[in-house]
Amino acid sequence: MDDLEEIRRRKLMELQAQRQKELEELAQQQEMARRIEEQKKAILKAILEPEARERLTRLKLAHPDIAEAVEAQLIALAQSGRLRSKITDEMLKEILRRAMPKKRETKIIRK
Repeated sequence: MDDLEEIRRRKLMELQAQRQKELEELAQQQEMARRIEEQKKAILKAILEPEARERLTRLKLAHPDIAEAVEAQLIALAQSGRLRSKITDEMLKEILRRAMPKKRETKIIRK
């Protein structure tokens, strides 16, 4: 009986240690994601005028996938040094027009 209890106790300790390790890894991943998000915000703040930044924030609420793609594109342009000046609201509108998927026209035919 003592051997069985010892095995159970060891197994429980192993599971607890494994769970603790998983929690630590998760915390590290969350911290890394937070840092990346802060860096993205800092870059976008530097390359976008306030109106354009506000428009992008609103777009993120309505279409997060498109906003993420545009943010990634803008950050890549900034990091490659191809941006000469801050992006205005009008410039962002044009970028968004190109990035937005074409809308399909629905026709209803009655017979």
